Amino acid sequence: MKGIGREAMAMAEETPSRLGRGLAALIGEDTAFALGDKEAPAPKGVREVPIEYLRANPFQPRHTFRPEDLEDLANSIREKGILQPIVVRPVAGAANSFEIVAGERRWRAAQAAQLHQVPVIVKELSDAESLEIAIIENVQRADLNAVEEAAGYERLMQQFEYTQDKLSKLIGKSRSHVANTLRLLSLPDGVRGLIEEGKLTAGQARPLIGHDDAEKFAREIVARGLSAREAEALTRKPDPAAASTKPKSLPKAEKDADTLALEKNISDQLGLK
Repeated sequence: MKGIGREAMAMAEETPSRLGRGLAALIGEDTAFALGDKEAPAPKGVREVPIEYLRANPFQPRHTFRPEDLEDLANSIREKGILQPIVVRPVAGAANSFEIVAGERRWRAAQAAQLHQVPVIVKELSDAESLEIAIIENVQRADLNAVEEAAGYERLMQQFEYTQDKLSKLIGKSRSHVANTLRLLSLPDGVRGLIEEGKLTAGQARPLIGHDDAEKFAREIVARGLSAREAEALTRKPDPAAASTKPKSLPKAEKDADTLALEKNISDQLGLK
């Protein structure tokens, strides 16, 4: 426990981004620091609990935990321990049981590293606050893919009646970012799957929104390794197959003998063709 404060401070110095402007007011500076806010003071009230006291967060917006990333983190934890405490909230009606609010990846890696105890900060939080913090942590660390991020925003808006404006202030991003991210949910399942697999970025996928051939273009973008700008140009290009189906211009009709004779008679009278 003695080294947790110093180690957490060192970890915070490596975190370049500032968390959402509404975060410190929501959960306090101690928890904001635990989520990577380098401007918050070192946390107080950190305690260690048996790892089996913790359980996953049902509001966790992140669904993809890459095994290779967890293994890297587990190796680091074996060597240095957990540098930032896990944020938890008590489970109502259950003794010695805590639900993870932020830090599920650290918890999973700690299990792989066979740790018996983990450092935690205990907070009394509502379901909405738990989802807020989980989204903020993952968005700030770029741990969510764009589809997971959009699904988290949508859940806050539908289940907890958030507006886009309130969301943008909470996470510290522009309202246009929130709106554009939410629009990704309208993409076909196949395109969203490519985003979740990390094969397609939000920038590459955005020009496909509302496109009839979104999945076809998405596969081509991935296969050719196109940039977001190239993807946008691709979706504006006319389809060669469609162009080939355009009706060809009809050949000029041949003039009959009466018309030709009339034209010759007029030309002779006027002296012109």
